[in-house]
Amino acid sequence: MRIRALVLAVAVIVSGVTQMRAQMSEQPPAPPIGTKEDPSKAMDSLLSMMEGEVMGAAKAMPADKYSFAPAQGIFAESQKTQFDTVRTFVGQVTHLAQANYFFFGWSGIKPDRDVKAIGSIKTKDEAVAALEASFVYAHKAIATITTENAFIAVKPVDGFSTRITITGFAAAHGYDHYGQLVEYLRMNGIVPPASAK
Repeated sequence: MRIRALVLAVAVIVSGVTQMRAQMSEQPPAPPIGTKEDPSKAMDSLLSMMEGEVMGAAKAMPADKYSFAPAQGIFAESQKTQFDTVRTFVGQVTHLAQANYFFFGWSGIKPDRDVKAIGSIKTKDEAVAALEASFVYAHKAIATITTENAFIAVKPVDGFSTRITITGFAAAHGYDHYGQLVEYLRMNGIVPPASAK
C-alpha cells in the first residue's frame, strides 16, 4: 500500500514538473530542419531573450539600491581591487540603453531621445524607461534586416560590419552586462527573476 502511494505521488510530481516546465519555456516550436528562416525574426528572438532577462534584473533592484556599486568593504581583506571606476547599478542600466542606440544606429532610424542624456539618469523609473525605449528602437532596427541585406557591410561597430554580426554582438554585450546586474542583485540579497523561475 505504501509503495503504491509512493509511486502515485512520484507520478503526480513528475507530471506537475513536466507541465510546469512546458508552461515556463514559452518558446515557439522550432521550424522543420532545413527551413530557411527570416533573419530579422531569428535575430529579434535573440534580442528578445536577452531583453527579458535584462529588464527583469533592472526592475528587480529596489529604487533605493540603484546607486549601489561594489566596494572594497564587501570583499575579504586579501581581495584587493580598484573600485573607483566601477559602474553603479543605474550606470549599468543606462550604459545598456545607450549601447542599444549605438549598436543599432546602422539602421538609420533616428533615436526618439537625446542618447547622450541617458548617461545622466539617476533614478530607477527613468533608467528603466530609457532601457525599455532603447529595446523598442533595437527591435525596429532589427525589423529592417532582410535576407538580401543581412550580410552587406555597414559602418563597422567594434570591428563588426554587417547587420547580423552587429546584432549578435549587441546581444552578447547585453548578456555581459546582464551578468554584472545579476552580481549586483545578489550582493544585495536579491534573487534575479530568471533564477527564481
